[in-house]
Amino acid sequence: MKGLPLFVCSQLLFILLTSAALDTITRDKPIRDGDTIVSAGGVYELGFFSPGNSKNRYVGIWYKKILPTTVVWVANRNIPLNDTSGMLTLKPNGTLVLVNGSNASIWSSNSSRSLKNPKARLLDSGNLVVSGRNDRNAEINLVWQSFDCPGNTLLPGMKLGRNLVTGMNWYRSSWKSADDPAPGEYVDFLDSHGYPQLFVVKNSSIVYSVGPWNGVAFSGSPNSKPNMYYTFEFIINQQEIYYKYEIKNASLPTRVVIDADGVIEHLTWIERSQSWFLYLTAQFGNCDRFALCGPYASCNINNSPPCDCLRGFEPRYPNQWYATDWSSGCVRRTSLACDQDDFLKLTGIKMPDSRQSWYNQSMNLEECKKMCLAECNCTAYSNLDVRNGGSGCLLWFGELIDIRELSHNEQDLFVRVAASELDSARKRRRKRSTLIAVISAVVATFILSVLAWFSIQRRKRRTGSEVLNEDVELPLFDLVAVTSATKNFSSANVIGEGGFGPVYKGILPNGQEIAVKRLSKYSGQGVQELKNEIVLISKLQHRNLVKLLGCCLEGEERMLIYEFMPNTSLDYFIFDPSRNASLPWKNRFEIAIGISRGLLYLHQDSRLRIIHRDLKTSNILLDSGMNAKISDFGLAKILGGDQVEGKTKRVIGT
Repeated sequence: MKGLPLFVCSQLLFILLTSAALDTITRDKPIRDGDTIVSAGGVYELGFFSPGNSKNRYVGIWYKKILPTTVVWVANRNIPLNDTSGMLTLKPNGTLVLVNGSNASIWSSNSSRSLKNPKARLLDSGNLVVSGRNDRNAEINLVWQSFDCPGNTLLPGMKLGRNLVTGMNWYRSSWKSADDPAPGEYVDFLDSHGYPQLFVVKNSSIVYSVGPWNGVAFSGSPNSKPNMYYTFEFIINQQEIYYKYEIKNASLPTRVVIDADGVIEHLTWIERSQSWFLYLTAQFGNCDRFALCGPYASCNINNSPPCDCLRGFEPRYPNQWYATDWSSGCVRRTSLACDQDDFLKLTGIKMPDSRQSWYNQSMNLEECKKMCLAECNCTAYSNLDVRNGGSGCLLWFGELIDIRELSHNEQDLFVRVAASELDSARKRRRKRSTLIAVISAVVATFILSVLAWFSIQRRKRRTGSEVLNEDVELPLFDLVAVTSATKNFSSANVIGEGGFGPVYKGILPNGQEIAVKRLSKYSGQGVQELKNEIVLISKLQHRNLVKLLGCCLEGEERMLIYEFMPNTSLDYFIFDPSRNASLPWKNRFEIAIGISRGLLYLHQDSRLRIIHRDLKTSNILLDSGMNAKISDFGLAKILGGDQVEGKTKRVIGT
């Protein structure tokens, strides 16, 4: 500092001495209402705040650089301050204490042991830790940390689970409301009975389970594949059982919140839009309601009704079942005979509730099967870990509940059934094979007899053969039948027109109403778009996607035949002032939900991951019940199962 004025030197010295303490609370440096401390990297801030429209004061931690203020932890959730006289102090023994204007204690950290020279420091992870003042390993040699007392938010590095040595229980609970951070109705915790699993409960009743861990993810997770953003970890040992996640890019703010309605949301901050983006939600349909279908039944969100008994089982109370009360579930058609039983293999499902289970990490699948067969009350078995071909053993005892179909889950479940059930299935397959052989012979004879006719029609059908391939099973409509149904493509039957060409309403001889999409010779779309739409939509089945009935590919004609939508498209209502009022908000909400379900299916739940690329109001059709149906897949694109982004070489869509 040689050559600098004395005043400048003193200022620099003051900054050097105080900058290290900007993230720290000490015995002689408490936090008063209006003061804050900020983590060393400027990520998090701790101080007093009032949530929402409330005037109550709380001590909390929030993101320093994000507005509006997003709180991730609250100290005095149950006992708010009603004025600004509060002060957060650090006692000589290392206990944090929040006092009011009368110096009465409102909240304390209840440290497990005492320190001689304590300090409380806010870290860039969002964790507030109490340790010795000269302790450089504060996160290891600490006596208390806020990460041990989660609120409604799980940050990277936080644990959900249990310390088996100390009895520490890491769980989180929802806020009562946006104005009140007191514990709400919903709690997210780890249940250690049987093979541990995470539950969301409401007033002690289970409402959601993410399923048992399979070595990669929870079997009921909506996204079980590894990704470029997060890593997930589930630890089971003699000291502790817990789940946590980490973020690969530390500069990307992220949090997992259980909201006031019990919904678990994984949120990431998008700097460009200055908003929180919903990256993932755990619950997204009826099948996520815990044990909706009862014992020995599976749930499929794309079916109506969604519940169905497993093979070899039937409804326990048929009258209740058909009255949409599935809670009693299903029972065996055939009684078990212990060591003479067999196992039904189920794949692509969420594993059952594992509270009544037993597990072993060293056994293989064959040993697991033998053990289950030897235990007469064992109802199912599976590998514990699906990695590297599978390892470990998980046995279920008692009824199997909370099963749902999830095609992306690669863990197999072997359900105990009477051997006669599988014998009957084998006999049915043999009969089916014999019948198929007989039919094949008849069909072969028929094909030979009409070969000449096919050779004549070959030229006319050339366009069709270029469009369809052996993987697409789609009915072909006769040109004469389509022409008759649309009254020779009368202009009076035109119900719409897009980039593909005009769309006609038609009525088949059996009375069925259809919509005929006819490729115009002036269309900017051609064979490739037609083929793309046929290949995609013929393999997709969902109640919020328009149903493709077939196609007509004769001569130069290229037509797609769809189910008829009597309420036309969404733009018919929302862009016409005279019809806009006829679409109440209830219908608008249901339409938005329907579109979302369809997109969720395309992006995540279907066998193919589909990006529509031309989603607009004219491509949202409405059936007689005003249910939304996504249409027009001519410009859609198939992505790989693990692909999360792609590139296009041309500008397409609207």
